[in-house]
Amino acid sequence: MVRLVGMALGLVFCFVLAWAFLVPREATQPDPVKLLHREPKEVSWPHTGPFGKFDRAQLQRGFQVYKEVCSSCHGLYHVHYRDLEKIGFTPAQVKAIAAEYEVPAIDPNTGETITRPALPTDKFYRPFPNEQAARAANNNAYPPDLSLIIKARKNGESYVYSLLTGYGEEPPPGFEVPDGLNYNPYFHSVNIAMAQPLVDGQVEYADGTPATVDQMAKDVVAFLRWAAEPELEVRRRVGLASLLFLSILAVLSYLTYRRVWADVKP
Repeated sequence: MVRLVGMALGLVFCFVLAWAFLVPREATQPDPVKLLHREPKEVSWPHTGPFGKFDRAQLQRGFQVYKEVCSSCHGLYHVHYRDLEKIGFTPAQVKAIAAEYEVPAIDPNTGETITRPALPTDKFYRPFPNEQAARAANNNAYPPDLSLIIKARKNGESYVYSLLTGYGEEPPPGFEVPDGLNYNPYFHSVNIAMAQPLVDGQVEYADGTPATVDQMAKDVVAFLRWAAEPELEVRRRVGLASLLFLSILAVLSYLTYRRVWADVKP
């Protein structure tokens, strides 16, 4: 009896396995978000490649875009005001830029919390004191810190540039954008809480460069690239010098080898 039951269970298992193998499955419905999502645009930058260098004028324009447009929501928590001297600002200009912001401090006489004008040694001003305050001011969306955003995203420069210039398109028929969100095909879910941040003529460049959306996006992305990796140029110079040194050392080592073993017969 036990043997018959075992054989019956085995036949049922084989039948189910054969059924699952032979009966075609229903076609999987494609994810509409994946169909709408686009890969970042291809953009060339003056600071890419082994000999690439930052354009100081572009970095200063990018800082202006960050200051006048982005800093109201996004911070640069890992950058100090004094670092701006590396992109061409004078110490007096850096001091004036820092003094525009108030930062928390401690009164040395009373020990109470006060505010004071920021100094070049201070980190960039935080637009919100904490994450809860940031979410409360942005419909529960949390604006990310931009200090390392270029390195934190795949194809960071192209991604951020594409995101900033990817507004303005209408979603395809039948695709509904939830209330409080905006359609941007370069965002991973194509629905982003950040409204379009850049419009033509939004800032006035001191050097007379036309402030188009494309130009402002490139400038601020270059600045954020510098903010994420300010030692980029120095590292490349050290790397090229190291390669040159090792190449010369390799040639000298080979010549020394030939000289030492020249009189030795095989």
